[in-house]
Amino acid sequence: MSKKPDPPYRVNDTTAYHRKGMKTLGWELTVCNALEDPRSPCREVLAAQASLGNLLYDHLSGFLDMNAIDSLIEIGGGYGFVMRDFLSRHAWERAAMIELSPVLLERQRETLDGFGVLFIENDFFNIGNDILGQFDLALLNEVVGDFPTLCDIDPGHLALPDTQIDSISLEVKRTIRRNGLKIPDMPFNLNLGAIRAVERLCDAGVPCIYLSEHSCEASAPDQMRQFLDIPPTGNPWRIPLMGHDEYTVRFSDLVAVGEVKGYQVIRGSYADFLRYEYTDRLRFILTSRSARDEHETIRQFIQDIHTYEYLIFIRR
Repeated sequence: MSKKPDPPYRVNDTTAYHRKGMKTLGWELTVCNALEDPRSPCREVLAAQASLGNLLYDHLSGFLDMNAIDSLIEIGGGYGFVMRDFLSRHAWERAAMIELSPVLLERQRETLDGFGVLFIENDFFNIGNDILGQFDLALLNEVVGDFPTLCDIDPGHLALPDTQIDSISLEVKRTIRRNGLKIPDMPFNLNLGAIRAVERLCDAGVPCIYLSEHSCEASAPDQMRQFLDIPPTGNPWRIPLMGHDEYTVRFSDLVAVGEVKGYQVIRGSYADFLRYEYTDRLRFILTSRSARDEHETIRQFIQDIHTYEYLIFIRR
């Protein structure tokens, strides 16, 4: 028998790791975790020294009428810190968490004890639209980089007739067609899982969606470029982590999906609501090679503020 040819792409899928291998988020310093401790050095550089959830709630309130939103669902909520802050700020009629990792789900139960949250241990992509459509606001904070990404896709392979390619390549072609995306001339990566997620939430009719992640299209502002290394490659790139890899996200693809689905899409960076004061101390930390843990943490935090982007989808 002849050997079956390798597919013209690689699949980065962290599902198995999150279901069985994940023990903690402690080694993965997300922006949310970096701001959780009131004594965090990252809070010290912000103009408003508060947790991510509270700062995000205030930011979203500038675009959404929170009093008109009765129900909230979060997909992949980490330790539950953002949901806790949102529940502390507003009297939601219903709130739910969808989490694949049993370890993280248990941590969420501890964080949200007493709030009356529905906990769903399942893969988000197994949840029906009938359930998703019951909620007014969906949060996907720093999570879609974990969703499946196809890597090193051969654009020449996508040019073949539909009958000559495998099922995943066919899905890529159809995804690109229906959302009006561009096929690069060179091998490229595609955040297929992130696109699927946005399509599912839009098809379920969720009125408001918030999503954030590392962006492959972000760039440092002019005054900060000498301090930050943020290459706007336009092609999702690998972030190696313990036991698995994540990929940055091409946000322009997700904007196109939302607009095709009839949503108004608002795009911005974390710098919009994580505003920091450029003091002499911060300048020293950014320009020095100080190996102090506090200084390294702050340098990474400032880098993340400008690397993370967010989208707000509002159903027209």
